[in-house]
Amino acid sequence: MAPIAVDPVVLASTPVAKTPSSIVAKGTAMDAISDLVDEVNVYRGTHPSAAQPSDESDEAWRTEGSRFDSEKDKADFRRYEDALDHVKTFYLTQHTKQTVAFNIAARERFLKNHHASMTVWEAIEKLDTLVDESDPDTSLSQIQHLLQTAEAMRRDGKPDWMQLTGLIHDLGKLLCFFGADGQWDVVGDTFVVGCAPQGTVYPHTFEANPDTHDARYNTEYGIYQPNCGLKNVMLSFGHDEYLYEIAKRESTLPQAALDMIRYHSFYPWHREGAYRHLCAPEDDQALENVLAFNPYDLYSKSDSPPDATELRPYYEGLIEKYFGGKDRKIQW
Repeated sequence: MAPIAVDPVVLASTPVAKTPSSIVAKGTAMDAISDLVDEVNVYRGTHPSAAQPSDESDEAWRTEGSRFDSEKDKADFRRYEDALDHVKTFYLTQHTKQTVAFNIAARERFLKNHHASMTVWEAIEKLDTLVDESDPDTSLSQIQHLLQTAEAMRRDGKPDWMQLTGLIHDLGKLLCFFGADGQWDVVGDTFVVGCAPQGTVYPHTFEANPDTHDARYNTEYGIYQPNCGLKNVMLSFGHDEYLYEIAKRESTLPQAALDMIRYHSFYPWHREGAYRHLCAPEDDQALENVLAFNPYDLYSKSDSPPDATELRPYYEGLIEKYFGGKDRKIQW
């Protein structure tokens, strides 16, 4: 039976929510929650202490794990029960407002309209105006976080496309410059909308979400078919979904990179084992791809700040390779 992602009749009858006035975030105000959320999104896997260099032609990058973090104590990363009130308030807002109606409207608004024309490096520099001063573990800017992620992969001998994925994986946060309604529709853990939520942090906060009281959306399968595949479900909209669509359209990055981008915040799935009833066989491979990526995102923040000027020529070479030119303007 062919999977049905979303019943068009249901969507046609779903009222599209009006979006509040745009909020153009500036400086530290934009990312005040983002790194707080990242800080407690801890990947609990185990990682081999050694990894050999690999290239694009093999899959050693996936099986060998990460070595840069072998001496880091993962227990030092905070758990959600110990999270600051900012994080709890963020998730209450996100879980209340991320409805099916909102997600349809957000995709119409952000994916069917162009908001800026920039090269990839210009987008990185734009994002670099965002600094989280509230994160107790780091005062680094966004560009430093992106370069730390990419450089940790480079040191571990990961293929160049994966290094580039590490460099760009958070560029979807540009949504905050394009009129996002708040951080709740840009950052944080993602989950499936259109069916009952599973494996999320603070599950009680969904009580205020109207979809949890709508018979179309509050069952195990909701608007989906069994094993329809994650490519056919609607994840809560944010920087992951946005950049996934951009990278799919504008780059030649492999499917593994697209998986890393789309699912790196989908913690209910790749950490808690939720939504398996919606997964198709190909999602097993996607899961391996994300688990190979996430340690570099989560545990590289405490490394020494990289020199963006020194590293720029190397990474512009990767941009040239996978985005068709370092000076090519991308439609964001």
